[in-house]
Parts: sequence; C-alpha cells; structure tokens
Amino acid sequence: MDIKLIFAIIASAITVTAYFPYFKDIFSLKTKPHVYTWLIWTITQSVALLGLIYGKAGWGSLSLLIGTVFVFFIFLFSLKYGTRDITKFDTAILIISLLSVVVWFQVHNYLLAVFIATATDVLGYVPSFRKSYHDPRSETVITWVLFGLANLFALLALSRYNLLTITYLTSIFIANIALALFCSIRKRFV
Repeated sequence: MDIKLIFAIIASAITVTAYFPYFKDIFSLKTKPHVYTWLIWTITQSVALLGLIYGKAGWGSLSLLIGTVFVFFIFLFSLKYGTRDITKFDTAILIISLLSVVVWFQVHNYLLAVFIATATDVLGYVPSFRKSYHDPRSETVITWVLFGLANLFALLALSRYNLLTITYLTSIFIANIALALFCSIRKRFV
C-alpha cells in the first residue's frame, strides 16, 4: 500500500475522531464555539482545500476535505450553541476571508488566495484565543491537539510539496497546537 495513502487515512481518521469530543461538548453546553471563528474557517478551509487540489496535493487533501465539512457543521451549530461576542476585529477578519474567495475566483491568483486564506484562518483563531483567555474551559483541548496531529499526517500525505500545498497545513498545525497549549496553561490560572 502507498505510504501517502496510509498517512492520508491516519490523518482522516484523526480528523473525524477529533470532532466527536467537540460535538459532545457543544451539545452538553461545555464548549461554546465562536460563531465568526467557525464561519471564517469554513470560508478559509474551502479556499485552502481548493489550493491543495490545484497544487496536486493528492491524498494530502483528503483530511482537509473531511474537516471542511465538519467545520461547516460546527459553524451551523455555533449559531445556536456558540458565543457571539463579535468585535470589529472579528468582522474585519471575516471580510478579509471573503477577499480570499474573490481573489481565487475573480483574479485567478491561486497562491495569493491561499496566502490570504491562511493568514485569515490564523487570524480567525484570535476570537477563540480571546474567549479562551476568559474561559479556557470553553474549549475542548483534546480536539485541538488531534487537529494538529491530523495536520501533521496530512502534510506527510502530500503528493507534492509546494507553497499551495504546505502553506495552509503548516500554519494551522502551528495554530492548533498553540491554542491547545494556551487553553491548557490558562486553565491552571483560572
């Protein structure tokens, strides 16, 4: 069996597994996803997924495809179960995320669109970091650790390594691990 396919299967299995505790905590009202964060991530992951496909990522795009579907559902659930402490900064990030879609479809500059989506996605973590500063138990830390691990295996599963394929996955790997560490450390002080 192809090693890239094995890495893709591992990344996809971890991705699916990561969402179960998150959904469980949403429905038990323990986790309160930030509505703008998950809307931004729906947009940016969609653009990043297109970048992976366009960059010929092969199996490396499978877990992001699965993750994008889950992200969209969390956005929908955040409308009822999430938090809406929306700031002007959050709105600016949402507008920038929409810009990545315009750049992709209107300007046809795929690399710039992926860079914008990646930067916006990472900035999309800001509302969750802010929320977690005040209430670090409002996030499911194991989910963020598993997301990071899935990103690592997705990177290993890539068929081609280029800026279109590695930029987004590397950035969200770092951001996911950072959020997990931040919440874990902050829980000790709150």
